[in-house]
Amino acid sequence: MTDEPAGFSLELSDDLRQVRQWVHEFARDVIRPAAEEWDEREETPWPIIEQASKIGLYSLDFFAEQWLEPNGLGIPVAFEELFWGDAGIALSIVGTGLAAASVAATGLPEQVAEWVPQMFGTADDIRLGSFCASEPDAGSDIGAIRTRAVYDEAADEWVINGTKTWATNGGIADVHVVVASVHPELGTRGQAGFIIPPRTPGLSQGQKFKKHGIRASHTAEVVLEDVRIPGRLLVGGKEKFDERIARVREGKRGRGQAALKTFETTRPTVGAMALGVARAAYDYALQYAREREQFGKKIGDFQAIAFKLADMKTQIDAARLLVWRAAWMARQGKDFDSAEGSMAKLHASETAVRVTEEAIQILGGNGYTRDYPVERMHRDSKIFTIFEGTSEIQRLVIGRTVTGLPVR
Repeated sequence: MTDEPAGFSLELSDDLRQVRQWVHEFARDVIRPAAEEWDEREETPWPIIEQASKIGLYSLDFFAEQWLEPNGLGIPVAFEELFWGDAGIALSIVGTGLAAASVAATGLPEQVAEWVPQMFGTADDIRLGSFCASEPDAGSDIGAIRTRAVYDEAADEWVINGTKTWATNGGIADVHVVVASVHPELGTRGQAGFIIPPRTPGLSQGQKFKKHGIRASHTAEVVLEDVRIPGRLLVGGKEKFDERIARVREGKRGRGQAALKTFETTRPTVGAMALGVARAAYDYALQYAREREQFGKKIGDFQAIAFKLADMKTQIDAARLLVWRAAWMARQGKDFDSAEGSMAKLHASETAVRVTEEAIQILGGNGYTRDYPVERMHRDSKIFTIFEGTSEIQRLVIGRTVTGLPVR
């Protein structure tokens, strides 16, 4: 026996609690009052992004500091608060992070140093980044990507052609990170990420999508027509990529596939986003149940309502624990041996859909109108079961991991 204290704790550090409070106040005072307006306008909320940049919330320094938080909880805690404010506006603020993460995860140090800062800019010169993986015929099936990158050895340039879809900040971003196939016969193992600098000829915005939810976030096609970029802008470097391809051709395991590597890194983060939406809907429904009266008493006094709230709260707290576990594991460099990242994303996203639906039910007819925010929250919640890996794909990943079988 020993008297040494246990190392396990779910208490956030003082610094992280301060960050959480700071971000929550911005979400409460700036994001939430503007949520309905920008949802209706379906436009990028530049004034909100500018305010976030001025206080340092939209900045490389903030993202890097939270990403490097020792327990891995900096980003999940901050994102939960932002998305508690509003999912569409929050995604406009954090959307650049996916492009930055794709370079930070597999890029060379010099690529990270040169290009990630250009994705954020400064308070006086705000910039955006966009990660472009999906295509019209390649959503969940990343191996079906048709965008091609061909190396022009004489010019030491990559020539890229194709169309990307569902790209957050697509076409309006300053820096795009595009996943393209270099060796189509190798499927996902023959793909790589490419950094497209600002104002590169041949890159243009295609269709901008009118969406069910997260309407304040810009989502569009990105068209690439004979886009030429320097050879050094293959994420991770051409030398490492060629070495990986050689291993694959020898029948060895290839590591670092561009799109999947990014999604593995960000799944707990997406779970935190969904968690924020779920908590926002729960908070609103709880307050409503405490104030609304029917049959001479508060509706929260009826088991039918109280039990809904009990289930909602339980699901939210369980989702947070899954998200925090996966984020902690990622920060400690531990492998997701049981697909913990997919578990977190799956449970949190489906919790958001269930909780927001129950919030509408608690509000009754009021909840179905745009006069109350739970209607918008419900629309926003659905995307989390779709993007960055559908719920079906998450179950496939988990099933393959736990059984060790090639589940199809």
